[in-house]
Amino acid sequence: MGAAIRQLPGPRSSELLRRQARWESNARTYPRRLPIAIARASGSFVQDLDGNVFIDFLTGAGVLSLGHGHPELVEVVARQLELHAHGLDFPTPAKDAFVQAQLSMLPGTMRDRMKLHFCGPAGANAVDAAIKLCKTATRRGEIVSFQGGFHGSSHMAMALTGLVEQKAPVPNGVPGVHFFPYSYCGRCPMGTGPEHCAINCATYLELALQDPNGGIPLPAALMLELVQGEGGVIPARPEFVQRIARIARQLQIPLIVDEVQTGCGRTGTWFAFEQYGIEPDVIVASKALSGIGMPVAIIIYDERLDCWGPGAHTGTFRGNQLAFAAGAEAVRIVLRDRILDNVRQRGAQIDQRLSRLLSLPWVREVRGMGLMWGVELADPRDGSPAGAVAREVQADCLRRGLIVECGGRDDCVVRLLPPLNVTEEVVDAACSILVAAITAASTDTTAVA
Repeated sequence: MGAAIRQLPGPRSSELLRRQARWESNARTYPRRLPIAIARASGSFVQDLDGNVFIDFLTGAGVLSLGHGHPELVEVVARQLELHAHGLDFPTPAKDAFVQAQLSMLPGTMRDRMKLHFCGPAGANAVDAAIKLCKTATRRGEIVSFQGGFHGSSHMAMALTGLVEQKAPVPNGVPGVHFFPYSYCGRCPMGTGPEHCAINCATYLELALQDPNGGIPLPAALMLELVQGEGGVIPARPEFVQRIARIARQLQIPLIVDEVQTGCGRTGTWFAFEQYGIEPDVIVASKALSGIGMPVAIIIYDERLDCWGPGAHTGTFRGNQLAFAAGAEAVRIVLRDRILDNVRQRGAQIDQRLSRLLSLPWVREVRGMGLMWGVELADPRDGSPAGAVAREVQADCLRRGLIVECGGRDDCVVRLLPPLNVTEEVVDAACSILVAAITAASTDTTAVA
Protein backbone atom coordinates (compact mmCIF):
# COMPACT_ATOMS: atom_id res chain seq x y z
CA MET A 1 0.00 0.00 0.00
CA GLY A 2 1.47 3.31 -1.13
CA ALA A 3 4.37 1.74 -3.08
CA ALA A 4 5.75 3.71 -6.01
CA ILE A 5 4.39 2.76 -9.43
CA ARG A 6 6.86 1.52 -12.01
CA GLN A 7 5.45 3.06 -15.17
CA LEU A 8 2.34 5.06 -16.03
CA PRO A 9 0.62 4.25 -18.15
CA GLY A 10 1.83 0.67 -18.39
CA PRO A 11 1.82 -1.11 -21.77
CA ARG A 12 -1.58 -2.79 -21.36
CA SER A 13 -3.22 0.38 -20.06
CA SER A 14 -1.60 2.34 -22.90
CA GLU A 15 -3.24 0.10 -25.47
CA LEU A 16 -6.71 0.52 -23.99
CA LEU A 17 -6.21 4.27 -23.62
CA ARG A 18 -5.20 4.41 -27.28
CA ARG A 19 -8.33 2.51 -28.31
CA GLN A 20 -10.47 4.77 -26.15
CA ALA A 21 -9.01 7.88 -27.78
CA ARG A 22 -9.75 6.38 -31.19
CA TRP A 23 -13.37 5.42 -30.60
CA GLU A 24 -14.79 7.49 -27.73
CA SER A 25 -15.94 11.10 -27.57
CA ASN A 26 -13.42 13.87 -27.10
CA ALA A 27 -15.44 14.87 -24.02
CA ARG A 28 -13.87 12.07 -21.93
CA THR A 29 -12.07 13.53 -18.91
CA TYR A 30 -10.68 11.34 -16.14
CA PRO A 31 -8.23 9.21 -18.16
CA ARG A 32 -6.56 12.34 -19.51
CA ARG A 33 -5.10 13.16 -16.08
CA LEU A 34 -5.31 9.69 -14.56
CA PRO A 35 -3.87 7.58 -17.41
CA ILE A 36 -4.78 4.08 -16.28
CA ALA A 37 -7.11 1.34 -17.53
CA ILE A 38 -8.79 -0.42 -14.63
CA ALA A 39 -8.85 -4.20 -14.43
CA ARG A 40 -10.49 -4.74 -11.04
CA ALA A 41 -11.37 -2.98 -7.81
CA SER A 42 -12.19 -3.90 -4.22
CA GLY A 43 -12.94 -1.74 -1.21
CA SER A 44 -10.66 1.30 -1.25
CA PHE A 45 -8.36 -0.04 -3.98
CA VAL A 46 -8.23 -0.34 -7.76
CA GLN A 47 -5.79 -2.31 -9.89
CA ASP A 48 -4.88 -1.35 -13.44
CA LEU A 49 -4.28 -3.73 -16.34
CA ASP A 50 -0.55 -3.69 -15.65
CA GLY A 51 -0.88 -4.84 -12.05
CA ASN A 52 -0.40 -1.46 -10.36
CA VAL A 53 -2.56 -1.00 -7.25
CA PHE A 54 -3.87 2.40 -6.17
CA ILE A 55 -5.72 3.75 -3.15
CA ASP A 56 -8.90 5.17 -4.66
CA PHE A 57 -9.85 8.51 -3.12
CA LEU A 58 -12.04 9.41 -6.09
CA THR A 59 -14.51 6.47 -5.78
CA GLY A 60 -16.43 7.20 -8.95
CA ALA A 61 -16.72 10.90 -8.04
CA GLY A 62 -18.29 9.89 -4.73
CA VAL A 63 -20.65 7.25 -6.09
CA LEU A 64 -19.06 4.27 -4.32
CA SER A 65 -19.90 5.28 -0.77
CA LEU A 66 -19.17 1.80 0.61
CA GLY A 67 -16.20 1.22 -1.68
CA HIS A 68 -15.80 -1.05 -4.68
CA GLY A 69 -17.77 -4.27 -4.67
CA HIS A 70 -19.06 -4.32 -1.10
CA PRO A 71 -19.88 -8.04 -0.73
CA GLU A 72 -23.29 -7.58 0.88
CA LEU A 73 -24.37 -5.11 -1.79
CA VAL A 74 -23.07 -7.40 -4.54
CA GLU A 75 -25.12 -10.24 -3.08
CA VAL A 76 -28.27 -8.13 -2.88
CA VAL A 77 -27.87 -6.90 -6.46
CA ALA A 78 -27.26 -10.42 -7.77
CA ARG A 79 -30.36 -11.69 -5.99
CA GLN A 80 -32.49 -8.83 -7.29
CA LEU A 81 -31.20 -9.36 -10.83
CA GLU A 82 -32.74 -12.81 -10.83
CA LEU A 83 -36.09 -11.45 -9.63
CA HIS A 84 -36.67 -8.20 -11.51
CA ALA A 85 -34.30 -5.57 -12.93
CA HIS A 86 -36.36 -2.83 -14.59
CA GLY A 87 -39.78 -1.65 -13.49
CA LEU A 88 -40.53 1.82 -14.88
CA ASP A 89 -42.57 3.43 -12.08
CA PHE A 90 -44.58 0.35 -11.07
CA PRO A 91 -44.58 -0.29 -7.32
CA THR A 92 -42.32 -3.15 -6.31
CA PRO A 93 -41.06 -4.52 -2.98
CA ALA A 94 -37.54 -3.31 -3.79
CA LYS A 95 -38.76 0.19 -4.60
CA ASP A 96 -40.95 0.40 -1.52
CA ALA A 97 -38.07 -0.69 0.71
CA PHE A 98 -35.85 1.95 -0.91
CA VAL A 99 -38.45 4.70 -0.40
CA GLN A 100 -38.93 3.82 3.24
CA ALA A 101 -35.17 3.63 3.81
CA GLN A 102 -34.63 7.10 2.34
CA LEU A 103 -37.48 8.65 4.30
CA SER A 104 -36.21 7.04 7.49
CA MET A 105 -32.92 8.93 7.15
CA LEU A 106 -34.61 12.35 7.12
CA PRO A 107 -34.91 14.40 10.31
CA GLY A 108 -38.03 13.40 12.24
CA THR A 109 -39.68 16.76 11.62
CA MET A 110 -39.59 16.19 7.85
CA ARG A 111 -40.41 12.50 7.32
CA ASP A 112 -44.18 12.68 7.31
CA ARG A 113 -44.49 15.58 4.89
CA MET A 114 -41.96 14.69 2.20
CA LYS A 115 -42.54 12.85 -1.07
CA LEU A 116 -40.13 11.21 -3.53
CA HIS A 117 -39.93 11.51 -7.28
CA PHE A 118 -37.76 9.14 -9.33
CA CYS A 119 -35.94 10.74 -12.25
CA GLY A 120 -33.61 9.59 -14.96
CA PRO A 121 -30.55 7.98 -13.38
CA ALA A 122 -28.21 11.01 -13.25
CA GLY A 123 -28.01 13.85 -10.77
CA ALA A 124 -28.40 16.40 -13.57
CA ASN A 125 -31.80 14.93 -14.40
CA ALA A 126 -32.85 15.28 -10.78
CA VAL A 127 -31.74 18.93 -10.90
CA ASP A 128 -33.92 19.41 -13.99
CA ALA A 129 -36.83 17.76 -12.20
CA ALA A 130 -36.42 19.98 -9.13
CA ILE A 131 -36.50 23.12 -11.25
CA LYS A 132 -39.55 21.93 -13.21
CA LEU A 133 -41.36 21.08 -9.98
CA CYS A 134 -40.73 24.51 -8.45
CA LYS A 135 -41.66 26.37 -11.61
CA THR A 136 -44.89 24.38 -11.85
CA ALA A 137 -45.78 24.87 -8.19
CA THR A 138 -45.04 28.60 -8.05
CA ARG A 139 -46.02 29.54 -11.61
CA ARG A 140 -42.84 31.60 -11.65
CA GLY A 141 -39.87 31.28 -13.99
CA GLU A 142 -36.71 32.86 -12.57
CA ILE A 143 -34.10 30.82 -10.68
CA VAL A 144 -31.38 32.01 -8.31
CA SER A 145 -28.15 30.02 -8.29
CA PHE A 146 -24.78 30.73 -6.68
CA GLN A 147 -21.35 31.53 -8.04
CA GLY A 148 -18.97 28.58 -8.00
CA GLY A 149 -21.74 26.00 -7.93
CA PHE A 150 -21.87 22.91 -10.13
CA HIS A 151 -25.14 21.14 -10.86
CA GLY A 152 -24.44 18.97 -13.90
CA SER A 153 -23.98 19.05 -17.65
CA SER A 154 -27.51 18.84 -19.02
CA HIS A 155 -28.82 22.04 -20.59
CA MET A 156 -30.75 23.14 -17.50
CA ALA A 157 -28.16 21.97 -14.97
CA MET A 158 -25.39 23.66 -16.94
CA ALA A 159 -27.34 26.92 -16.89
CA LEU A 160 -27.33 26.75 -13.08
CA THR A 161 -23.58 26.05 -12.95
CA GLY A 162 -21.13 28.84 -12.30
CA LEU A 163 -18.32 27.61 -14.55
CA VAL A 164 -18.41 29.91 -17.58
CA GLU A 165 -15.98 27.75 -19.56
CA GLN A 166 -18.49 24.91 -19.68
CA LYS A 167 -21.29 27.13 -20.95
CA ALA A 168 -19.34 29.28 -23.41
CA PRO A 169 -19.42 26.82 -26.37
CA VAL A 170 -23.22 26.35 -26.11
CA PRO A 171 -25.18 29.39 -27.32
CA ASN A 172 -28.73 30.21 -26.21
CA GLY A 173 -28.59 28.69 -22.75
CA VAL A 174 -31.62 28.38 -20.52
CA PRO A 175 -32.76 31.93 -19.64
CA GLY A 176 -33.88 33.32 -16.31
CA VAL A 177 -30.96 32.17 -14.12
CA HIS A 178 -29.42 34.77 -11.80
CA PHE A 179 -26.11 34.19 -10.02
CA PHE A 180 -25.36 35.56 -6.56
CA PRO A 181 -22.25 35.37 -4.37
CA TYR A 182 -21.54 32.22 -2.35
CA SER A 183 -19.80 32.35 1.01
CA TYR A 184 -16.31 31.48 -0.18
CA CYS A 185 -14.43 33.34 2.53
CA GLY A 186 -11.01 32.32 1.19
CA ARG A 187 -11.77 34.38 -1.91
CA CYS A 188 -14.48 36.69 -0.60
CA PRO A 189 -16.90 37.54 -3.44
CA MET A 190 -17.68 40.85 -1.75
CA GLY A 191 -14.01 41.82 -1.48
CA THR A 192 -13.91 42.18 2.31
CA GLY A 193 -12.24 38.94 3.43
CA PRO A 194 -13.11 36.73 6.41
CA GLU A 195 -11.72 39.13 8.99
CA HIS A 196 -14.41 41.69 8.11
CA CYS A 197 -17.18 39.25 7.11
CA ALA A 198 -20.71 40.39 7.86
CA ILE A 199 -22.33 37.77 5.59
CA ASN A 200 -22.69 40.56 3.03
CA CYS A 201 -23.11 37.92 0.31
CA ALA A 202 -26.45 36.93 1.86
CA THR A 203 -27.38 40.56 2.50
CA TYR A 204 -26.82 41.34 -1.17
CA LEU A 205 -29.27 38.62 -2.22
CA GLU A 206 -31.83 39.69 0.37
CA LEU A 207 -31.75 43.32 -0.73
CA ALA A 208 -31.85 42.45 -4.43
CA LEU A 209 -34.89 40.20 -4.09
CA GLN A 210 -36.83 42.79 -2.06
CA ASP A 211 -35.86 45.83 -4.11
CA PRO A 212 -38.63 46.79 -6.57
CA ASN A 213 -35.83 48.11 -8.78
CA GLY A 214 -33.60 45.06 -8.20
CA GLY A 215 -34.31 43.72 -11.67
CA ILE A 216 -35.26 40.18 -10.60
CA PRO A 217 -38.88 39.03 -10.44
CA LEU A 218 -39.68 36.82 -7.48
CA PRO A 219 -37.97 33.54 -8.42
CA ALA A 220 -39.40 30.04 -8.57
CA ALA A 221 -36.53 28.63 -6.50
CA LEU A 222 -33.15 29.15 -4.91
CA MET A 223 -30.65 26.40 -5.84
CA LEU A 224 -27.84 25.89 -3.32
CA GLU A 225 -24.96 23.50 -2.61
CA LEU A 226 -24.10 23.44 1.08
CA VAL A 227 -20.60 22.26 0.26
CA GLN A 228 -19.53 23.16 -3.25
CA GLY A 229 -17.87 20.01 -4.57
CA GLU A 230 -16.62 20.64 -8.10
CA GLY A 231 -16.32 24.27 -7.07
CA GLY A 232 -13.42 23.34 -4.78
CA VAL A 233 -14.79 21.70 -1.61
CA ILE A 234 -16.12 24.91 -0.09
CA PRO A 235 -18.43 24.46 2.92
CA ALA A 236 -20.83 27.37 3.20
CA ARG A 237 -20.74 29.32 6.44
CA PRO A 238 -23.67 28.35 8.68
CA GLU A 239 -24.74 31.98 9.05
CA PHE A 240 -24.89 32.31 5.25
CA VAL A 241 -27.04 29.21 4.80
CA GLN A 242 -29.40 30.19 7.61
CA ARG A 243 -29.82 33.66 6.14
CA ILE A 244 -30.58 32.19 2.70
CA ALA A 245 -33.13 29.80 4.22
CA ARG A 246 -34.77 32.64 6.13
CA ILE A 247 -34.97 34.80 2.99
CA ALA A 248 -36.54 31.92 1.07
CA ARG A 249 -39.09 31.30 3.81
CA GLN A 250 -40.03 34.95 4.20
CA LEU A 251 -40.53 35.44 0.45
CA GLN A 252 -42.12 32.00 -0.05
CA ILE A 253 -39.44 30.87 -2.49
CA PRO A 254 -38.78 27.09 -2.51
CA LEU A 255 -35.24 26.31 -1.37
CA ILE A 256 -33.57 23.47 -3.30
CA VAL A 257 -30.44 21.95 -1.81
CA ASP A 258 -28.28 20.00 -4.24
CA GLU A 259 -27.03 17.03 -2.19
CA VAL A 260 -25.90 14.97 -5.19
CA GLN A 261 -22.34 14.88 -3.85
CA THR A 262 -22.87 15.69 -0.18
CA GLY A 263 -25.76 13.30 0.42
CA CYS A 264 -25.86 9.74 1.78
CA GLY A 265 -23.42 10.40 4.61
CA ARG A 266 -20.55 12.10 2.79
CA THR A 267 -20.30 15.01 5.24
CA GLY A 268 -20.91 13.02 8.44
CA THR A 269 -24.71 13.31 8.52
CA TRP A 270 -26.99 11.64 6.01
CA PHE A 271 -27.60 15.01 4.36
CA ALA A 272 -25.38 18.05 4.76
CA PHE A 273 -28.32 20.36 5.49
CA GLU A 274 -28.74 18.65 8.87
CA GLN A 275 -25.55 20.36 10.04
CA TYR A 276 -26.88 23.79 9.10
CA GLY A 277 -30.11 23.82 11.09
CA ILE A 278 -32.39 24.25 8.07
CA GLU A 279 -35.17 22.26 6.42
CA PRO A 280 -35.12 22.66 2.64
CA ASP A 281 -38.21 22.38 0.45
CA VAL A 282 -36.52 20.16 -2.13
CA ILE A 283 -33.53 17.80 -1.81
CA VAL A 284 -31.70 16.59 -4.90
CA ALA A 285 -29.90 13.26 -4.43
CA SER A 286 -28.15 10.76 -6.68
CA LYS A 287 -24.52 9.54 -6.77
CA ALA A 288 -24.21 7.42 -3.59
CA LEU A 289 -27.85 6.40 -3.19
CA SER A 290 -27.14 2.76 -4.10
CA GLY A 291 -23.77 2.66 -2.30
CA ILE A 292 -22.26 0.55 -5.07
CA GLY A 293 -22.55 2.60 -8.26
CA MET A 294 -25.95 1.40 -9.48
CA PRO A 295 -27.46 4.57 -10.99
CA VAL A 296 -30.49 6.19 -9.37
CA ALA A 297 -31.57 9.79 -8.84
CA ILE A 298 -34.42 11.26 -6.82
CA ILE A 299 -35.83 14.48 -5.54
CA ILE A 300 -37.38 14.56 -2.07
CA TYR A 301 -39.77 17.45 -1.64
CA ASP A 302 -42.41 18.97 0.59
CA GLU A 303 -45.83 17.55 -0.28
CA ARG A 304 -47.27 21.04 -0.69
CA LEU A 305 -45.27 21.27 -3.96
CA ASP A 306 -46.76 18.05 -5.35
CA CYS A 307 -48.81 19.66 -8.10
CA TRP A 308 -47.52 17.68 -11.08
CA GLY A 309 -49.87 15.89 -13.43
CA PRO A 310 -49.18 12.27 -14.51
CA GLY A 311 -46.12 12.05 -16.75
CA ALA A 312 -44.90 15.56 -15.92
CA HIS A 313 -41.34 14.29 -15.52
CA THR A 314 -40.49 10.79 -16.62
CA GLY A 315 -37.48 8.71 -17.59
CA THR A 316 -37.26 5.16 -18.91
CA PHE A 317 -34.60 4.15 -16.40
CA ARG A 318 -36.27 5.58 -13.31
CA GLY A 319 -37.22 2.07 -12.20
CA ASN A 320 -33.77 0.56 -11.57
CA GLN A 321 -34.63 -2.27 -9.19
CA LEU A 322 -30.96 -3.17 -8.73
CA ALA A 323 -30.23 0.30 -7.42
CA PHE A 324 -33.29 0.20 -5.17
CA ALA A 325 -32.30 -3.12 -3.62
CA ALA A 326 -28.72 -1.98 -3.10
CA GLY A 327 -29.79 1.40 -1.74
CA ALA A 328 -32.07 -0.05 0.92
CA GLU A 329 -29.33 -2.46 1.95
CA ALA A 330 -26.77 0.36 2.00
CA VAL A 331 -28.89 2.28 4.52
CA ARG A 332 -29.09 -0.84 6.69
CA ILE A 333 -25.30 -1.26 6.57
CA VAL A 334 -24.68 2.43 7.33
CA LEU A 335 -26.81 2.17 10.46
CA ARG A 336 -25.55 -1.27 11.54
CA ASP A 337 -21.85 -0.46 11.08
CA ARG A 338 -22.10 3.11 12.42
CA ILE A 339 -20.63 4.36 9.16
CA LEU A 340 -21.45 8.00 9.94
CA ASP A 341 -19.31 7.75 13.07
CA ASN A 342 -16.46 6.49 10.90
CA VAL A 343 -16.97 9.39 8.48
CA ARG A 344 -16.59 11.90 11.30
CA GLN A 345 -13.59 10.10 12.83
CA ARG A 346 -11.74 9.70 9.53
CA GLY A 347 -12.59 13.29 8.65
CA ALA A 348 -10.96 14.48 11.86
CA GLN A 349 -7.96 12.30 11.02
CA ILE A 350 -7.63 13.87 7.57
CA ASP A 351 -8.00 17.35 9.05
CA GLN A 352 -5.25 16.65 11.58
CA ARG A 353 -2.89 15.19 8.97
CA LEU A 354 -3.42 17.74 6.22
CA SER A 355 -3.54 20.87 8.40
CA ARG A 356 0.24 20.59 8.69
CA LEU A 357 0.42 21.53 5.02
CA LEU A 358 -0.65 25.08 5.86
CA SER A 359 2.96 25.86 6.70
CA LEU A 360 3.87 25.45 3.01
CA PRO A 361 3.82 28.70 1.01
CA TRP A 362 1.77 27.28 -1.88
CA VAL A 363 -1.00 25.86 0.33
CA ARG A 364 -3.73 28.45 0.72
CA GLU A 365 -6.40 26.44 2.54
CA VAL A 366 -7.25 22.96 3.79
CA ARG A 367 -11.01 22.54 4.15
CA GLY A 368 -13.75 19.98 4.20
CA MET A 369 -16.48 18.16 6.08
CA GLY A 370 -16.70 14.48 6.89
CA LEU A 371 -14.97 12.64 4.05
CA MET A 372 -15.07 15.44 1.50
CA TRP A 373 -11.77 17.38 1.57
CA GLY A 374 -9.79 19.79 -0.53
CA VAL A 375 -6.36 21.39 -0.42
CA GLU A 376 -6.30 24.70 -2.30
CA LEU A 377 -2.98 25.66 -3.88
CA ALA A 378 -2.18 29.26 -4.79
CA ASP A 379 0.81 31.30 -5.84
CA PRO A 380 2.14 32.91 -2.63
CA ARG A 381 3.19 36.00 -4.56
CA ASP A 382 -0.27 37.11 -5.67
CA GLY A 383 -2.74 34.48 -4.41
CA SER A 384 -3.69 33.39 -7.93
CA PRO A 385 -5.00 29.81 -8.28
CA ALA A 386 -2.12 27.38 -8.88
CA GLY A 387 -3.90 24.92 -11.12
CA ALA A 388 -0.73 23.68 -12.80
CA VAL A 389 0.77 22.84 -9.40
CA ALA A 390 -2.39 21.01 -8.32
CA ARG A 391 -2.38 18.96 -11.50
CA GLU A 392 1.26 18.02 -10.91
CA VAL A 393 0.35 16.97 -7.37
CA GLN A 394 -2.43 14.80 -8.82
CA ALA A 395 0.00 13.17 -11.25
CA ASP A 396 2.61 12.64 -8.53
CA CYS A 397 0.02 11.08 -6.24
CA LEU A 398 -0.89 8.64 -8.99
CA ARG A 399 2.76 7.69 -9.45
CA ARG A 400 2.96 7.09 -5.70
CA GLY A 401 -0.22 4.98 -5.68
CA LEU A 402 -3.10 7.35 -4.84
CA ILE A 403 -5.99 8.50 -7.03
CA VAL A 404 -7.26 12.03 -6.28
CA GLU A 405 -9.22 14.62 -8.22
CA CYS A 406 -8.74 18.33 -8.92
CA GLY A 407 -11.45 20.99 -8.82
CA GLY A 408 -12.16 24.61 -8.02
CA ARG A 409 -10.96 27.71 -9.83
CA ASP A 410 -8.48 26.63 -12.52
CA ASP A 411 -8.54 23.16 -10.89
CA CYS A 412 -6.33 24.49 -8.09
CA VAL A 413 -7.90 22.30 -5.38
CA VAL A 414 -6.71 18.74 -4.81
CA ARG A 415 -9.84 16.83 -3.78
CA LEU A 416 -10.41 13.71 -1.67
CA LEU A 417 -13.57 11.57 -1.79
CA PRO A 418 -12.72 8.30 -0.01
CA PRO A 419 -15.22 5.53 0.66
CA LEU A 420 -17.24 6.24 3.79
CA ASN A 421 -16.08 2.95 5.35
CA VAL A 422 -12.40 3.64 4.69
CA THR A 423 -10.09 2.47 7.47
CA GLU A 424 -7.74 4.49 9.64
CA GLU A 425 -4.78 2.65 8.09
CA VAL A 426 -5.79 3.49 4.53
CA VAL A 427 -6.44 7.14 5.39
CA ASP A 428 -3.02 7.34 7.02
CA ALA A 429 -1.33 5.88 3.93
CA ALA A 430 -3.24 8.16 1.57
CA CYS A 431 -2.47 11.28 3.62
CA SER A 432 1.22 10.37 3.69
CA ILE A 433 1.25 10.17 -0.10
CA LEU A 434 -0.63 13.44 -0.52
CA VAL A 435 1.56 15.29 1.98
CA ALA A 436 4.69 14.03 0.23
CA ALA A 437 3.40 15.04 -3.20
CA ILE A 438 2.30 18.53 -2.12
CA THR A 439 5.54 19.08 -0.19
CA ALA A 440 7.59 18.07 -3.23
CA ALA A 441 5.55 20.28 -5.58
CA SER A 442 5.70 23.24 -3.19
CA THR A 443 9.46 22.88 -2.79
CA ASP A 444 10.06 22.60 -6.53
CA THR A 445 7.75 25.52 -7.28
CA THR A 446 9.36 27.69 -4.62
CA ALA A 447 12.74 26.99 -6.16
CA VAL A 448 11.44 27.99 -9.60
CA ALA A 449 9.81 31.12 -8.18
